[in-house]
Amino acid sequence: MSESTALGQEWITLQNHYEQYEKGGLLIKLFAVALCAIGFTLALHELVMGLLLLVLWLQEGIYRTFQARLGVRILRIEQDMKTGEGVAFQLHSEWLASRSGVLGLLREYAASALRPTVAYPYAVLLLLIGLLVFFSGR
Repeated sequence: MSESTALGQEWITLQNHYEQYEKGGLLIKLFAVALCAIGFTLALHELVMGLLLLVLWLQEGIYRTFQARLGVRILRIEQDMKTGEGVAFQLHSEWLASRSGVLGLLREYAASALRPTVAYPYAVLLLLIGLLVFFSGR
């Protein structure tokens, strides 16, 4: 298999996985909305709902960090294919070479969680929970 063919095959594989992460992120969001709807209906304690929502938000941040790593490699493959350079199938080697330790990993997770496409709907749902607490006088 030529290097160009290998890079093309890697690109297709990573792009398919990148799209699967997109669908998975949407499922986490839908689960968060359903959890809040059920919590409001059953009058669950707002603190419990808020904490569960924060767990889902942070979980999606971690999930989207994995997706972002695929995106970085996809962009690298595209550049390598354009210039005729590069070696196929180096996703984990490249990630390991750029890994910045535990604190760096935590910063990466937090940055992913704070992206607007991830923060929505969690921030809105937390605001609704806060408003419920404020207006109910709890």
